Amino acid sequence: MGNDKPAVLVTGGAGYIGSHTCKALVAAGFVPVTIDNLSRGHRDFVKWGPLEQADIGDGAALDRVMAQHRPVAILHFAALTYVGESVTEPALYYRNNVAGSLSLLEAARRHGVGNVVFSSTCATYGPPERSPIAEDTPQHPIHPYGASKLMIERMLADFAAAYGLRWAALRYFNACGADPDAEIGEAHDPETHLIPLVLMAAAGDRPHIDILGDDYPTSDGTCIRDYIHVTDLADAHVRALRYLLADGAPRAFNLGTGTGHTVREVIAAVERVTGRPVPVRLSPPRPGDSPSLVADPSLAASVLGFRPRFGLEDSIRTAWAWYLKQGARM
Repeated sequence: MGNDKPAVLVTGGAGYIGSHTCKALVAAGFVPVTIDNLSRGHRDFVKWGPLEQADIGDGAALDRVMAQHRPVAILHFAALTYVGESVTEPALYYRNNVAGSLSLLEAARRHGVGNVVFSSTCATYGPPERSPIAEDTPQHPIHPYGASKLMIERMLADFAAAYGLRWAALRYFNACGADPDAEIGEAHDPETHLIPLVLMAAAGDRPHIDILGDDYPTSDGTCIRDYIHVTDLADAHVRALRYLLADGAPRAFNLGTGTGHTVREVIAAVERVTGRPVPVRLSPPRPGDSPSLVADPSLAASVLGFRPRFGLEDSIRTAWAWYLKQGARM
């Protein structure tokens, strides 16, 4: 018997959120076809479908992959995501994120692939005028990474108006956690995300965690962020895919829990989960850091039926299990 399950092209499927979404796609009855140049992804994270090693900027490679697999949709994760690097190397970000996405959208047009779920970010908003942040909050990104993602959202809207593309842009807040089965997890080099860094300090694999400023207008003076588990993000992508396949109107959705946690609250939660003290060092605040970034997740709940299942301690528990599996010091 042939495989009659619909194929979905997953750009960046060897990365953190892309790989978790591939697992969710298989459970939902799709075949995820990963296209990844492996510059920052992990070959061993591609466990739930074929890997096509190619760059999204390579139109001929995209033509070959789309002709072979005939995807019903594209889930577009492939992007560079380091804010600091985007400031020092903006050309890299505009070439990879923006020009790469244009190449992908042009290939989709050539092959009649009319549905795109895009991995966007709350960084497109910049410092928000109010919190929690709804989808109609003005978008004023303050670094090239956020600007590159906003440009891609604009491209999607323009392709929809001109060519009938159906799209959903999912603006993530702070992705965290790991697959509950510990098959995959977070593995960035360098690692810049708070929870893995705090876990490293708890494990003794780094001397301390830096608290970047403690005089913000928050309950304990440290920044507030909205942490959403990567498995919940994966679920939201499957829901957005089904929404588009059912002819849902193009639109953006915030993906967060609607609950914020301060840096000190995250550190305390890590200490509870691991049973270990976390040494901290107070450091100067980062320029441009907003005191509070919390999602208003009501649109994704009402339109996609999306409700996060994992809380902060669940996220830390799964991240810790993954971290220990990677061979952290005991």
